[in-house]
Amino acid sequence: RLHGDENMVGADAGYTGVEKRPEHEGREVIWQIAARRSTYKKLDKRSALYKAARKIEKAKAQVRAKVEHPFRVIKRQFGYVKVRFRGLAKNTAQLVTLFALSNLWMARRYLLTNAGEVRL
Repeated sequence: RLHGDENMVGADAGYTGVEKRPEHEGREVIWQIAARRSTYKKLDKRSALYKAARKIEKAKAQVRAKVEHPFRVIKRQFGYVKVRFRGLAKNTAQLVTLFALSNLWMARRYLLTNAGEVRL
């Protein structure tokens, strides 16, 4: 669901054709929808078009993975699956805290390797 302030939307191949829906007419949005495998599997693997399409899809997947990974950490590591509404301010504060903790969780290897070092 779009709020109206978005200028770019990324999604997986299940959302192919979403920009053609009537509720999205007139929106100034850049749609970064992943292509279905069948669209570039038809191409010759040695062609420049195939290689360019693969690079574009890889870039889209990398961005999507960077965005989705913190949500996975919050759901699996911290058990934040079902949300109870406690008020907008409290829920927002809890989410901000959880995302900060997920950043620490994802950086834990780097942080722990430097834990014993003294830096001046």
